[in-house]
Amino acid sequence: MNILKLLDKYSAPQTEQPKPETNSRRDAFRQFGSIVKDVAMVSIPFGAALVTPHRSYAQMSGSSVVDVLNFALTLEYLEAEFYQMGLDAGGLLSGDVRSIIAQIGKHEDQHVEFLRVAINSLGGTPIDKPEFDFTAGGTFSDVFSNMQTYLALAQAFEDTGVRAYKGQAANLIMADDILQAALQIHSVEARHASEVRRLRGSKGWIVEDENTSAPAAAAVYAGEDNLIQLGVDASSVTPVNRVAVTESYDEPLSRDEVLAIASLFLA
Repeated sequence: MNILKLLDKYSAPQTEQPKPETNSRRDAFRQFGSIVKDVAMVSIPFGAALVTPHRSYAQMSGSSVVDVLNFALTLEYLEAEFYQMGLDAGGLLSGDVRSIIAQIGKHEDQHVEFLRVAINSLGGTPIDKPEFDFTAGGTFSDVFSNMQTYLALAQAFEDTGVRAYKGQAANLIMADDILQAALQIHSVEARHASEVRRLRGSKGWIVEDENTSAPAAAAVYAGEDNLIQLGVDASSVTPVNRVAVTESYDEPLSRDEVLAIASLFLA
């Protein structure tokens, strides 16, 4: 069976009684996962392309790794200061929300410290912490007096962090120890994002019609309506509806896209 026949298998009309349409993210992963498994069986070169590093990574320099880590450090500085300022704002946070934000803030402080040590160990120089304006020039003037605004921005920052680490993973593919550490941070950022969403009464994952109550942060979710995975329109090979498909995959953000978002909050 070649790839074209495989795709025909999943896209051709079925003569048997069709299964009821399903809508869950779990179904989307299960259906598309079976296709990926079959693709791996029929096309070794195709599968190998997914794990073979690009030639540009083969001679990856220490400075390139340092650049990626300083990029991550900028985001961690932003998050760490945002959470500390929220805790310092009298009357903004209380009860369980305050406890959760305090714990997330501790994690971000540890990420900052780790990245600074890692950069120094590679012979690089950690960037200085920028000055931040979390009102974004007055756009979010009540960020430290209105808990809903504060949590909306917390969600935007965490979702940006998740997509940013994903976008830089390939640039660390030849630095195994650093990549492993970055992925460990990435998974914690994803847990933060999910928890903040729960605090806001939202689903724990990015949804198609994202609502942060912060329109200026819409760029955080650009591209999350993507349906193409491994070159295949996932909605065309599974009975799961397109909304569930888009919710089943987080998309990466490029360095420039992330910096454009972060620049809104630089003083």
